[in-house]
Amino acid sequence: MAVPARTCGASRPGPARTARPWPGRGPQPGPGARRSLWLLLPPLLLLPLLAAPGSSAYSFPQQHTMQHWARRLEQEVDGVMRIFGGVQQLREIYKDNRNLFEVQENEPQKLVEKVAGDIESLLDRKVQALKRLADAAENFQKAHRWQDNIKEEDILYYDAKADAELDDPESEDVERGSKASTLRLDFIEDPNFKNKVNYSYTAVQIPTDIYKGSTVILNELNWTEALENVFMENRRQDPTLLWQVFGSATGVTRYYPATPWRAPKKIDLYDVRRRPWYIQGASSPKDMVIIVDVSGSVSGLTLKLMKTSVCEMLDTLSDDDYVNVASFNEKAQPVSCFTHLVQANVRNKKVFKEAVQGMVAKGTTGYKAGFEYAFDQLQNSNITRANCNKMIMMFTDGGEDRVQDVFEKYNWPNRTVRVFTFSVGQHNYDVTPLQWMACANKGYYFEIPSIGAIRINTQEYLDVLGRPMVLAGKEAKQVQWTNVYEDALGLGLVVTGTLPVFNLTQDGPGEKKNQLILGVMGIDVALNDIKRLTPNYTLGANGYVFAIDLNGYVLLHPNLKPQTTNFREPVTLDFLDAELEDENKEEIRRSMIDGNKGHKQIRTLVKSLDERYIDEVIRNYTWVPIRSTNYSLGLVLPPYSTFYLQANLSDQILQVKLPISKLKDFEFLLPSSFESEGHVFIAPREYCKDLNASDNNTEFLKNFIELMEKVTPDSKQCNNFLLHNLILDTGITQQLVERVWRDQDLNTYSLLAVFAATDGGITRVFPNKAAEDWTENPEPFNASFYRRSLDNHGYVFKPPHQDTLLRPLELENDTVGILVSTAVELSLGRRTLRPAVVGVKLDLEAWAEKFKVLASNRTHQDQPQKCGPSSHCEMDCEVNNEDLLCVLIDDGGFLVLSNQNHQWDQVGRFFSEVDANLMLALYNNSFYTRKESYDYQAACAPQPPGNLGAAPRGVFVPTIADFLNLAWWTSAAAWSLFQQLLYGLIYHSWFQADAAEAEGSPETRESSCVMKQTQYYFGSVNASYNAIIDCGNCSRLFHAQRLTNTNLLFVVAEKPLCSQCEAGRLLQKETHSDGPEQCELVQRPRYRRGPHICFDYNATEDTSDCGRGASFPPSLGVLVSLQLLLLLGLPPRPQPQVQVHASRRL
Repeated sequence: MAVPARTCGASRPGPARTARPWPGRGPQPGPGARRSLWLLLPPLLLLPLLAAPGSSAYSFPQQHTMQHWARRLEQEVDGVMRIFGGVQQLREIYKDNRNLFEVQENEPQKLVEKVAGDIESLLDRKVQALKRLADAAENFQKAHRWQDNIKEEDILYYDAKADAELDDPESEDVERGSKASTLRLDFIEDPNFKNKVNYSYTAVQIPTDIYKGSTVILNELNWTEALENVFMENRRQDPTLLWQVFGSATGVTRYYPATPWRAPKKIDLYDVRRRPWYIQGASSPKDMVIIVDVSGSVSGLTLKLMKTSVCEMLDTLSDDDYVNVASFNEKAQPVSCFTHLVQANVRNKKVFKEAVQGMVAKGTTGYKAGFEYAFDQLQNSNITRANCNKMIMMFTDGGEDRVQDVFEKYNWPNRTVRVFTFSVGQHNYDVTPLQWMACANKGYYFEIPSIGAIRINTQEYLDVLGRPMVLAGKEAKQVQWTNVYEDALGLGLVVTGTLPVFNLTQDGPGEKKNQLILGVMGIDVALNDIKRLTPNYTLGANGYVFAIDLNGYVLLHPNLKPQTTNFREPVTLDFLDAELEDENKEEIRRSMIDGNKGHKQIRTLVKSLDERYIDEVIRNYTWVPIRSTNYSLGLVLPPYSTFYLQANLSDQILQVKLPISKLKDFEFLLPSSFESEGHVFIAPREYCKDLNASDNNTEFLKNFIELMEKVTPDSKQCNNFLLHNLILDTGITQQLVERVWRDQDLNTYSLLAVFAATDGGITRVFPNKAAEDWTENPEPFNASFYRRSLDNHGYVFKPPHQDTLLRPLELENDTVGILVSTAVELSLGRRTLRPAVVGVKLDLEAWAEKFKVLASNRTHQDQPQKCGPSSHCEMDCEVNNEDLLCVLIDDGGFLVLSNQNHQWDQVGRFFSEVDANLMLALYNNSFYTRKESYDYQAACAPQPPGNLGAAPRGVFVPTIADFLNLAWWTSAAAWSLFQQLLYGLIYHSWFQADAAEAEGSPETRESSCVMKQTQYYFGSVNASYNAIIDCGNCSRLFHAQRLTNTNLLFVVAEKPLCSQCEAGRLLQKETHSDGPEQCELVQRPRYRRGPHICFDYNATEDTSDCGRGASFPPSLGVLVSLQLLLLLGLPPRPQPQVQVHASRRL
């Protein structure tokens, strides 16, 4: 007997819903259930049918009923795919054309060893060029005679920034450069450099805050000019060389070939000494502890200077270095959550920089507390660290205590820790104790009186660290290869081989040799050049090559796609972040870092190309080290990519010396054949060198056809593998049209299109008019449906993608379709491969109606089942759609079909946005599993800068009485203020320079950020399952069952009657994130190895040069002039003359 339905609030019209106990698992139907006849229903019968009378009593369907509906759905899909997909027919077509292709094998070990050898040879050629350059530079500098009276007009060179300094660089009447010593050059476009270049000259870039006319800089320009001939000779020997660069320790960059500097929109803050490649080449890895005096005397301007100085100091560190930052007064404490040395990677440095801004000055100075904390940090051997170049950097405003007892306890007599002291701000303290600390501990003393001295004085410690390298001589002359980073001249992602250049001069007869590093020589290698050495298309859509360095960062990987560029930081994407991390991959990564060979088959998770789905797959990993480098190379292959097809056009065809357009099957690429044979999209691959690329596939096909009119099949300018496979697949897919598609009526089965895509690069869509709405990538290897079909057995449904921020689908003209695809598995002997994917495109509206019929209790084709007034009936998805929700959801949790008409425009949305309560229940009952990960390469809109007032924050502002007081004008305070004003023009904001914006790169419209990604995939439940969403009077029954041989979940549920049970909504969309908690991550750091060389000690090192002042001598005339300019609103154009080491005489 039916029981009246539950009520919640006002009653609703329509059939009464029956409330009953938890539905038990009903009897299972026998195996002889007949195949559904709905495949044969004419479309007319699948239109909406009459509703059942509202007086009938209905109960929630039994489990066996819903299982019956599921089988009908499975049979319907399978029947359509068998008739139209043409999987079996395509297998026969391949076998019928067996004489036109060969089956080749991918042998992972041989492949990876060959590619590793090719990369080694490529890099070795760059190494030889580097060595020639470094040797020549040392000899040129040794032979150079220092000139004290050298003038700017004595030196002729091309100033790369000269164009940007002219008001009208296009004018024919204006020489390029403001000085007579600057050359004017002509440039030609070179696609290899993605730039205009001049191969007859080098270019020179000098940082904005260095005076070009200083004696040191002019002498540097003088002797480095001789490098031009060596650069050109290197290019003659190896025409593939890209940028060859000498970065000088004085800040001068000379590079070849010459090209204009990329002029920034604002002030150019580029300094070669802060580039990742220079830092890596100029010194061995570092263990650094920065301690900052935050006693009460450090306040206002001085504290701001310290904060900025620490941030600039952090920017001199690379991923090979380790660091911690602490503040001290009477006690010392870390400024952040890091309690020990941590790797100086981008994310850790960000934590430090944010924490430093929170430092507050109070208490009294206690150097002892600060130094004891620092030494304890450096002595901690229970953590991962560089174990090289141990140093303490102390920032203070001054003090009297020398803390000799601390040094005696921790550092003497071996002095294994260098101490660098920085006197910050304008003050009258005795700096002798600070100088003594540095000199007594093999360090250096610096003064930072103003913001203008920060950049230069926070990087010159590298000169001191370079001393042991110089003294080690040839032993230290080892080429190092960098992390991936963005080239400042527009080359894109590169790695750089670096080699230090030493000063081989002696200070006088019989004197000790010079200890200074002259600079670093670098040669760029574009990642694209390395990629060209890897197999292109023989590995299949889901096979790939990758490479990592000693930090575990990827050098090559298909997922290495940074969305923004930051010239100041390397691109550091860890292998475990490029893929979905698991224990097997951790082991593979460790083995590769250790330089081992290996092979392992693993079951792992992969993201789909559109990042909406997760698939569990089997992958074979094979890896070997790349000798003579710090890199290791890996190859990933799915089992089905062990073999691949290689077209073997017959000798008879090849011997016909006619254009390829005359070959058999080529005619089916011509647009004139599309109406009868279906539209053909060809993958935009580099089939021939002279083929013009285009993002428009129609135009690309046109370019391809025009070129084929001229090219013979065995042309040397074409890639025969790609070209012949393309023509082979053109013919094979045409035969599929001929044998299967052409004679079928798609409308009878509510299909918008049928299609086939192949490894050879062909995507054929039938009929031709369906191509107008085809939005899939014409490169099958970059199409999500293609790659997922290869990884999944059975039929893969792909609803149209919908963004929650966009309007719903517009269901007009029957153009909205659902892709259903499956891979074609081909067995030839004992060799199995998947060379193609076939599928259909379902008409959304028609199949939604068909879905309701198949999930109903109809026993006849012509009418739905009716329930009499006194009878008991089970609800179904057709008659009772006002009370019963029936949906098909795919394995990512996206809605595919629904029996609710108002949900049709929500197809493709994450189901939690359609019915949050039901989706949560499916997740809680293990139908779905959630996977969260982070995208570290995302781009976000820049945050608007805070505090946009015109006045600088926290800077001393003089009163009118001060302006009228002559004593104030000559005081240190006035000079300091003017320097802040001057450098405020260079920095984006006071003491918080936005380097990226200052460098003015076009990419500054967006900034790099971390996005959290959440995907869902099928959990462990495979059987049919009944459950209840328990919510008192608002509880809901539901049934869920996986559809065999598909990626679909069939769900039947009572529609919600009230909203009291609305639970938290599951989120699937990408969200902005700070990433995983860094404070926790550093407690379990990922495995890495530092460079195997360390030069931090040499018994012959002369440590007597250990400090100097760097203040600017005040000048009353200059001060008055500058102040008047500022008061009148005329910003001066500063050319500050930064002091240079006296020992930097070359």
